[in-house]
Amino acid sequence: MALVRYSPWQEMNSLQHQLNRLFDEALTPTNSDDFGNFSKIPAAELTETDDALHLKLEVPGMSAKDLDIQVMVDKVAIVGERKAETNASENVRTRSEFRYGKFQRVIPLPVRIENTNVTADYKDGILHLNLPKSHEERNKVVKVSIPETEATA
Repeated sequence: MALVRYSPWQEMNSLQHQLNRLFDEALTPTNSDDFGNFSKIPAAELTETDDALHLKLEVPGMSAKDLDIQVMVDKVAIVGERKAETNASENVRTRSEFRYGKFQRVIPLPVRIENTNVTADYKDGILHLNLPKSHEERNKVVKVSIPETEATA
């Protein structure tokens, strides 16, 4: 019997491979019905300026009529559906990593906005929402008080 030297790094590499395989199996579908909700949620980017919030949402391959956008004073709700194109031929096999199906996302906003003055633009698969801040938020000044502490000698 041969002696084998214990290597903790070998154990770490084995654990890393097992975790990678676990995530690959969880996030890679085996058929078009196997997509989880996580894979359907479009990515978002929120930028804040002095007078507005700018929200960008990745929704490639969709038309504007497939999106339902509802803006409240403190959040934005977006519902959409990316429909799969069907082939009439029976002899065609397709393996797709595209994300099809309904999605729903609610994005909380860090400040209150004027939801009656929101503008939207959809270009190159990116939805742009311009969300003007409410007048109270623009002029909001908060006084910060510092508690007095006694100096210790």
